[in-house]
Amino acid sequence: MKKMNIGLVGAGFMGKAHMVAFSNMPKLFTDAPFIPVFKTVCDIVPEIAEDFKERYGFEKACTDWMDIINDPEIDIVSVCTPNNQHAAVSIAALKAGKHVICEKPIASTTEDAKAMAEAAAEAAKKGIVSMNGYQYRRVPAIDEAKKIIESGRLGELTNIRTQYLQSWSADPSSPLSWRFEKATAGAGTLGDIATHALDIAQYLAGNISEVVSIVKTYITERPVQEGGVDLLGTVKLGPDAKRKPVDVDDEVTTLLKFENGTIGSCEATRMAWGRNNYITLEVHGTKGSISWCYERLNELNVCYGMEDQDGERGFKTIYTGPANPHGDVTWNIPGMNIGYGELKAIEMYEFGKAIVEGYQPSTNFGVGYRLDRVCDAILESNETGSWVKVK
Repeated sequence: MKKMNIGLVGAGFMGKAHMVAFSNMPKLFTDAPFIPVFKTVCDIVPEIAEDFKERYGFEKACTDWMDIINDPEIDIVSVCTPNNQHAAVSIAALKAGKHVICEKPIASTTEDAKAMAEAAAEAAKKGIVSMNGYQYRRVPAIDEAKKIIESGRLGELTNIRTQYLQSWSADPSSPLSWRFEKATAGAGTLGDIATHALDIAQYLAGNISEVVSIVKTYITERPVQEGGVDLLGTVKLGPDAKRKPVDVDDEVTTLLKFENGTIGSCEATRMAWGRNNYITLEVHGTKGSISWCYERLNELNVCYGMEDQDGERGFKTIYTGPANPHGDVTWNIPGMNIGYGELKAIEMYEFGKAIVEGYQPSTNFGVGYRLDRVCDAILESNETGSWVKVK
């Protein structure tokens, strides 16, 4: 296998997830497309960059991401910054001839998302690969659901429901990190987690064509976070802490129309006490149904309604394993479960295969840009109170 040099921009939570995934990818997949070499890590806080370098075995640490862009030895740039920096880093890397995997959402503004998609399309002409990090569509059970849908066993799709519920920001003493500031994040719950549910819905049912939505903010100010690390609600600040306004959404609920005639819904919030990382999916067709929940991510529930006899009709549970998509990474026996870390390794495997085999992955920047336009339509619908077509 060839070796590829990795440059990481942003040494926070997602930087950790990317590097663990890159490291594990050739260990988990027997046909891994390359061996990663951790070349340079960049973070604006020197101590964080240096600590990350030592923990993950990078050769260098820096505080200026242009050091990575200008290094001719680096093949891949992993972009794990706050959303408003995605465009600058990704476009510069693509123009420098480097493959780019950038965390979602694609950008904090539609203008940046469009520019990224255009830069990626131009780079693709030279064999450069771009990818947005929508790892949840790569759950083996979701890929199995895709296979079942495409086989026709569910018949014609009629409805798809998705949810993404979390609780980490339900406490008003949780600090105001960049995820609560529109200038940095672009949107709140909508961009942070609803995009995952919307991506799964489009992966299984095709493009969304029209939406009608309600978007709400419940906690209008929060205590200011000290330091640049995103704490994701794990630290609470006292009543004497300085406070700033929140200008992004806490919750979004939207009805969906798809280009193929399917209808559906998506609900997402970071304010649901009792829910941690609760992603659910239910698909109905004229012949059967599928249901799935991330908190039991290795299980897919299927009802082949037209195949079952009266009195025996109901959901059966498939425990994903070696016979299902990405069987290499799902260990030897169904029920020997995988988790978040393996999903990110699957993501890096698909990214690497696209690089080595010369194609654009299923979540390329063009796909990320179209999902950004769905989010634009959701926000517009909330303002107008009417159905809005996805532009």
